[in-house]
Amino acid sequence: MDQRISFITLGVRDLEKSVEFYKRIGWKPATDNGSIVAFNMIGMALALYQTDKLSEDVGFHIGSDNHPQFTLAYNTESVENVDKLLQKAELAGGRLIKTAEKAFWGGYSGYFADPDGFLWEIAYNPALPLGPNGEFQWT
Repeated sequence: MDQRISFITLGVRDLEKSVEFYKRIGWKPATDNGSIVAFNMIGMALALYQTDKLSEDVGFHIGSDNHPQFTLAYNTESVENVDKLLQKAELAGGRLIKTAEKAFWGGYSGYFADPDGFLWEIAYNPALPLGPNGEFQWT
């Protein structure tokens, strides 16, 4: 199995509200069939799928009112971009979870939750610069 994630599917309570949130932070849907909406990312995709439909697909009930037990990370090129992106997410309807600050690992990061409570870390890590096309690689 290759070390790759092709896409991440988030089970969302309100597909329309979630799609609008991601559009407001500047993302453009690549596909929308009414049940699932996907956004192309650099090297992968993020899919939004109504939770009940995703539960049917998986074969058991998923989701709860608690935060999921994972975070999604978005690394950027500078400290300034971290602050700008957290503000953009909040203005788009996200909830600021942790104001950006210097991190123990030497970078700078903060967290927001999207309308369904999925946690996103926005980070700048000077020890792990992004590639020429914005791709992240652990080095």
